[in-house]
Amino acid sequence: MPGKRKKINCPAGVCAVIVAAGSSQRMGGDNKLLLELAGTPLLGHTLGAFERCDVVRDIVLVCREQDILPYTTLARSAGISKLYAVVRGGDSRTTSALAGLEAAPADTALVAVHDGARPLVSEALIAEAVYAAAEHGAAAPVVPVKDSIKRIENGRITADVARDTLAAVQTPQVFRRALLERALGDAARAGRTYTDDCAAVEAYGQPVFVTHGSYQNIKITTPEDLLIAQAFLQGEAD
Repeated sequence: MPGKRKKINCPAGVCAVIVAAGSSQRMGGDNKLLLELAGTPLLGHTLGAFERCDVVRDIVLVCREQDILPYTTLARSAGISKLYAVVRGGDSRTTSALAGLEAAPADTALVAVHDGARPLVSEALIAEAVYAAAEHGAAAPVVPVKDSIKRIENGRITADVARDTLAAVQTPQVFRRALLERALGDAARAGRTYTDDCAAVEAYGQPVFVTHGSYQNIKITTPEDLLIAQAFLQGEAD
């Protein structure tokens, strides 16, 4: 698990790639990123966190073609001044992240890839991952697994898995641009898809440094997740 570390000078060109090209199938068909969370569309919370984070210079938003106009309008109405581009995603997480990476400014040094459906990410969590990636090349926030983990085969528990060796990985996952370009490019050419960008970078042979995640940095996938996020926000307001 992550420990304390000194900050180093961070490259000036940090671009957040917000991946928001999903279909929201497990939300019952509604576009979850436009659902209101404490009076603001969910995506507005996500964009706002990167807008407020001092280490992030630019934002590229990746989405479905039909969402380009509404998301651009949302960002404009929310005062997102860092928005550099809104681009169409691909048919997988890997190709969508690559599309966002290719749209980033030419002088981008670090790319922070974040799930659009993680609206409660904090500026401190973003910054820690960025500083770690500046030092190590690749970094991602994690949280320890709370539940006991079992290995299941043929409907039966076959083994315990040591909980202290496991963690749940979150976003933003931050990488040196050239590293992520090579890893995602290789994956796309080979037709490989990954559920997150760390997996592509790990497959390329680069270790990923871990930083502190947050149990509040949840990914909104189902209606129940939206209720949990609302409860977190209500707790902060009380």
